[in-house]
Amino acid sequence: MNDDDTHDDGLLDAFEEAGFDGALLEEELRRAAAILDPVPAELSRIAVDAYALHDLDARIAELTFDSVVDAIPVRGATDVPRMLTFRAGEVTVDVEVTGQGLMGQVLPPQAARIEVLGGPQQSALLTTDAMGRFSSASPVSGPFALRLRTGGEVLVTEWLRA
Repeated sequence: MNDDDTHDDGLLDAFEEAGFDGALLEEELRRAAAILDPVPAELSRIAVDAYALHDLDARIAELTFDSVVDAIPVRGATDVPRMLTFRAGEVTVDVEVTGQGLMGQVLPPQAARIEVLGGPQQSALLTTDAMGRFSSASPVSGPFALRLRTGGEVLVTEWLRA
């Protein structure tokens, strides 16, 4: 315990001795903060949306390759796609992100439903073909992640910035 803790306890004791109810005081301070410095509605909505994206049963697919970090740049090349590889156990997800959208493949090839998560924006829903391939013509912007549902398993990639 430091001096600040002792000082705070003494202050609370003084309030209680003066007849103030700590719970009532806290409630009054919360109301004052809500009036004088309210949480923006957009921030509350984003927080609720972020919590809704939380999936307790999901396994995290770890980023094992990112061309921005791991590849050697080609001299003179512009507008090159970003190549990403995620792995969770035996499942690998290869993704190519371009300004026109994204495409990828789940290995070993299997049926999967894929959600392209983008924070508060509506998530794009994709499905794999017989070879485990998927694509989206919608460009990815800002932070994004992928949620894959393969049979009874749910995998979620790490969040990255497009």
